[in-house]
Amino acid sequence: MIRESVAIQEEFQSASISYAVLKGVSFCPSSVPRPELRHQFDLDYLVAEEDVADARRLLEKRGYRLYAVSGKSWEFKANERPTLSIKDLYRASPGYAVELHLEQRNRHGAGPAGRLSRVLHKELYGISMPVLAPVDLFLGQGLHAFKDVCSAFSRTAHLLEFYRHVMTRRTDAAFWEELASTAAEDRRAAVGIGAVVYLLTDILGLFAPPALTSWTVDTLPPRIRLWVDRYGRQTALGQHPGTKLYLLLQHELEVAGLPAGRSSRAALLPSKLPPPVMKALQDEPTGIRIARYRLQLDVLCSRLRFHLLEGARYSLEAYQWRKCLKQHHL
Repeated sequence: MIRESVAIQEEFQSASISYAVLKGVSFCPSSVPRPELRHQFDLDYLVAEEDVADARRLLEKRGYRLYAVSGKSWEFKANERPTLSIKDLYRASPGYAVELHLEQRNRHGAGPAGRLSRVLHKELYGISMPVLAPVDLFLGQGLHAFKDVCSAFSRTAHLLEFYRHVMTRRTDAAFWEELASTAAEDRRAAVGIGAVVYLLTDILGLFAPPALTSWTVDTLPPRIRLWVDRYGRQTALGQHPGTKLYLLLQHELEVAGLPAGRSSRAALLPSKLPPPVMKALQDEPTGIRIARYRLQLDVLCSRLRFHLLEGARYSLEAYQWRKCLKQHHL
């Protein structure tokens, strides 16, 4: 994956595409000592909105196919294989996935906006890689960990990497001051990072400096604190495919003025089938087509079972949650 990332970036740079590496190798060494120690599903890049068409063209020349566009994220895959086994999770695979995350122009319509205007360059694997500035990297990682907590299944590794990042910066007073001045007025960042730090503190003990907790953990709404107290460990340490208890948190976020993008009703009763794990190939052999259908059927049955079981569980737990709120006078 590192070799593929370097090859893609060399083409991006030759085409003068404004981009930055997201996650992956950019977490080294703040969150992980070596990139190859962390499992990674795809390659992520932040790309200037005006350059996304060129980036897409270069990826398609390398054999990638556009799978989905969701908001500001474009998902591509190449060399897909109709396999889905936990035994193969850490084995080398011929297939790759790339996500492009669009960064909009600035308000005047010229030049890079936001994070792309603050990128730094690191010499890694024989190439100068643009990565996010330290504060942007930390904010992105914290909010991504919170996004995990606000979903059916939370990857424990993401929480552990964020914990290590905080520990790496623990005594860096200048960093925490810059972070607070940048994000203290961002309500979602304050609540999201606060919830993640509060959860990690419950599991691992006190670790975050007051310069971080003062505007995050200390300002958490009581109902969100209570959700973490009641369901946090189960969420952080749970098994795939997870639960629907995050919908209770989603409701409390809405109460706190932080609406979710997807309604609880849509999450409880999906009206659409799961997207294809693998799209049909040109001149597809019969064996591959059968394996692809079987894979999609397995996914469909798995999701149906999840929605039925966890939907029923959620209904029972929602009643207990309302009682819990009354007991705490919230």
